Amino acid sequence: MNAGAAQALIDNEGIEWSQVTRARFCFHQRFQYDYPGPIRALQQRLVVIPAERYGTQRLCSHRLTATPAPCTSRRTTDAFGNHVVEVEVPEAGASVAFEVVMQIEHDARRHGDAWCTADAARRFLDPTRLTAPDESITHIARLLRAQGHDPADLARRVHGWVAHTMRYEVGVTTVQTTAAEALALGRGMCQDYAHVMIAICRTAGLAARYVSGHLLGEGGSHAWVEVLLPHGDGYCAQAYDPTNGRRRHLGYTTVAVGRDYGDVSPVSGVYTAPYKGQLSCSKQAGITFLAFANGETVGHDLAC
Repeated sequence: MNAGAAQALIDNEGIEWSQVTRARFCFHQRFQYDYPGPIRALQQRLVVIPAERYGTQRLCSHRLTATPAPCTSRRTTDAFGNHVVEVEVPEAGASVAFEVVMQIEHDARRHGDAWCTADAARRFLDPTRLTAPDESITHIARLLRAQGHDPADLARRVHGWVAHTMRYEVGVTTVQTTAAEALALGRGMCQDYAHVMIAICRTAGLAARYVSGHLLGEGGSHAWVEVLLPHGDGYCAQAYDPTNGRRRHLGYTTVAVGRDYGDVSPVSGVYTAPYKGQLSCSKQAGITFLAFANGETVGHDLAC
């Protein structure tokens, strides 16, 4: 973000998000790989740009750049509806960088919960390597299912149990840590909270999916859970953030959804070289406009 944009940002401290009806955000992310020497045949997959529309959310604008410039770049939509960019770089020096700049608008007047068909929901019932249940997860799922009055009540109970049981701690897990391993530790980061909640939900008979995105005020990406609940002829996705013990509000921006972290990893790829690289990430994000239920507005309501 340039200096002019930074001056226009609104302080996000103390916002009562339940009273916000519209919000607009700007994001600037940078992913950089550093290597001991040159590399060849880089193939990179990026899941960093949201779908054009998702629930209350709308993608207003975006720009993705790579350094060095790729020889090919392909934009696709995966099986879950996520925006995927695949790039190939034949040769690069000691570093490769990707930058994304985007503007997102949320409008609570739009339908707030994403909807999907029964067939689409079924794919989020099966366990994955990262969400496979062990005896502890199976035991907890049975207990909570016996207490739940209906699917929505069961989802709330699972969310509350995970939020109360897990403790946030950096450095004790990785993105490859399974739900069973994280629960045994009782500690982890947002992806661990999400995997544990998803594993319990699926074992209890609730379809649930992993969400990757941004929570305003956090430096990196964030992860939470959408539980798919029966609604009419399909399923309605209700979002829970077990890491913070609350429901999703307009301060959350969804980038991608999947069965677990592996489906929505922001950056992944392969290259040819006899050494490993080091990934570093940075993000700047801010609010440019807010509208409240009482009619008050802050910032500039530019066309989006």
